[in-house]
Amino acid sequence: MKRRIYLAFIGGVLMALAFVMVHAQQQRKKDDMNGMAGMSNDEMNKRGDQVMGFDHNKTTHHFRLLPQGGTIQITANAVDDTESRDQIRSHLGHITKMFAAGNFNAPMLIHEQTPPGVPVMQKLKSEIEYRFEETERGASMHISTRNGKALQAIHKFLRFQIKEHKTGDSLEV
Repeated sequence: MKRRIYLAFIGGVLMALAFVMVHAQQQRKKDDMNGMAGMSNDEMNKRGDQVMGFDHNKTTHHFRLLPQGGTIQITANAVDDTESRDQIRSHLGHITKMFAAGNFNAPMLIHEQTPPGVPVMQKLKSEIEYRFEETERGASMHISTRNGKALQAIHKFLRFQIKEHKTGDSLEV
């Protein structure tokens, strides 16, 4: 009985997420057709604030491509902003575990699409290592692999993040 309730609950959550994603994609298309494509970054940040649990205006993202993978680093802009720091640590710690399990729902919700590289990263999840590390004002996730296909996928994923978040980080390894 509990299993049925649990499965019904999960099914409901998945249906709600699918509805939200379809609605957001339709709205994005409308905005693009109405010449409002420039608003999409603000909208992405709003979705990111909801999914990640911290304010993008109070934090800075960096995505680095490295020979064995890369890093995602998020920091609170203000040294004394311990609330953002703690929210970053909580989010990135959780995301590290999700990614290791092949779950990339958070970036899919934030970006309203499956980021490039994700299908391969999911398929080769056992070939990829994710390591969480706290930093002075936030946290980092280190992503590494020895598998060439997984490495290409990681770099595609990180390049997408750099472009979407407009971080100005290098697109080169």
